[in-house]
Amino acid sequence: MKLADFFQLLKMGNPSKPLIAAALFLGLLETGAGLVVPLLTKNLIDQLSDGGIDWTIIVFLLSAFLFQTVAGGFSFYSMTYVGENIVARLRENLWSRVLDLPVSYFDKHESGETMSRIIQDTNMVKMLVTNHFVAFLSGIVSIVGSVIILLIIDWQITLIMFLSVPLALLAILPLGKIIYKIAMQSQDEMAAFSGHLGRVLHEIRLVKAYNAQPAEEMEGKEEIRRLLRFGLKEAKILAVVSPFMTMLIMLVVVVIIGYGGARVASGAMSPGSLVAIIIYLFQIVMPFSQFASFFTTFQKTMGATERIVEMMKMKGEVGGGKKEIDFGKPLAFHNVSFAYEEGKMALKAVDFTAEPGKTVAFVGPSGGGKTTIFSLIERFYKPTEGMITIGGENIEAFDLHSWRGAIGYVSQESPIISGTIRENICYGIEKPVPEEKVKEAARLANASEFIEKLPQGYDTEVGERGVKLSGGQRQRIAIARALLRDPKLLLLDEATSNLDSESEGLVQEALKNLMKGRTTFIIAHRLSTVVDADTIIVIEDGRVTGQGTHEDLLAAHALYQKLVKQQFKMK
Repeated sequence: MKLADFFQLLKMGNPSKPLIAAALFLGLLETGAGLVVPLLTKNLIDQLSDGGIDWTIIVFLLSAFLFQTVAGGFSFYSMTYVGENIVARLRENLWSRVLDLPVSYFDKHESGETMSRIIQDTNMVKMLVTNHFVAFLSGIVSIVGSVIILLIIDWQITLIMFLSVPLALLAILPLGKIIYKIAMQSQDEMAAFSGHLGRVLHEIRLVKAYNAQPAEEMEGKEEIRRLLRFGLKEAKILAVVSPFMTMLIMLVVVVIIGYGGARVASGAMSPGSLVAIIIYLFQIVMPFSQFASFFTTFQKTMGATERIVEMMKMKGEVGGGKKEIDFGKPLAFHNVSFAYEEGKMALKAVDFTAEPGKTVAFVGPSGGGKTTIFSLIERFYKPTEGMITIGGENIEAFDLHSWRGAIGYVSQESPIISGTIRENICYGIEKPVPEEKVKEAARLANASEFIEKLPQGYDTEVGERGVKLSGGQRQRIAIARALLRDPKLLLLDEATSNLDSESEGLVQEALKNLMKGRTTFIIAHRLSTVVDADTIIVIEDGRVTGQGTHEDLLAAHALYQKLVKQQFKMK
């Protein structure tokens, strides 16, 4: 099955069959030229021992060397070209699959682990195709051709060589499964180490701010030691195989030279024949040593193949149908329950309706399920029970790309990607955006003033995760990004928290521009930002415990009254 999966991966890479055929053909020609060289050498030495020389043999010998070099070079480049293209297409397919995987996958897997699958595992496939595939097939031809010619030259010496083959196989084959297991474990450890590196480097400011370098250093060193242990395990196996193979080869060479020398001395064999036999011996031995390398790489590639196929078989997000979405209709949760893990409900029978163009605010204790509601609206997850509708239609019936394209999301820490301010404002929009539209979005987001003061304006690099910008500036760029999308549904998740009073005022003003005429959902801990909402919904422990206007809840809901008293210092 693993071999079938491997060939399926190669097929997925859409390799050029004519180019593979050309590479194999050139590889076989190279091998053929290599098989001719010992015969020409035999004739040359026999002529020299007889006191004569035929210059045409020297010309043929040099031509064979030249032809072997040229054919080998073209064969290697052709197969490298095929291997590079296969791995490029594999990575493209894997990258598309990763981008299509549901958010739940990324909840369980670190980004570095996924990167390892795309980069390192695919590289193992490339190494097998590029460095070993042609050599393996050429090696077989070289061995078979050499054996046939040796049988013709001297069958007795050939029989001596054959006695060493079973010994070599007995040494290599039992170790194959061990190498495979080590390769699998080593790849898992490498993925875990990549995940740790990605996590630490991604949050390097947090690491330094909390003096976590010693702890992270210890954990990183332990992972490096685990990788070292797996490397040493593989080295132990090779330490057995390599010396054994070398000893076996040298033993065969000594026996053949001794036996062949005796036959030359007795006149039963010519000196040229003995030289040819020794050259053919090395043409048999060299492929066998390459087979050991091929065998090790093949086992590692099978492990990598298993991981790649496992990822390729994962289900992506369901795209939904092609129905037209009518955002002029109410969006409603109907008895919606959801669990991130089985048995741990984050939402429990949530019911509410948001009228088009109105503002709905969610308040309540942290961890109550407010952000989960946003994740369900964005279709990052599916409800465990119940359904979400717009105009009475289940939102899963609509095209996922169109649905998310109609949503604007601004969070407490809106993500900013490494790149320019313009790239961040236009992020996710497939068509080129006119300059005036970018500037208009920035103006409405109260961002144009600070952007235009920067030396490079909209082409200013913001640094990784926007570190060159203040929190308020990042928020306003996020709002400009949302404005440019002209969303039908707007999700604001603590969009003004953690800002100073000046930045908060600018962001609040920008949000008012963004909210005009749009169905808006707000998560807020500061009630002052949502008292004017059309509907306020109180979420406690995953349940809706109250909904209505500020006045309604203040009159009848105990928790809401408590929150108001705490924040507004009411007596």
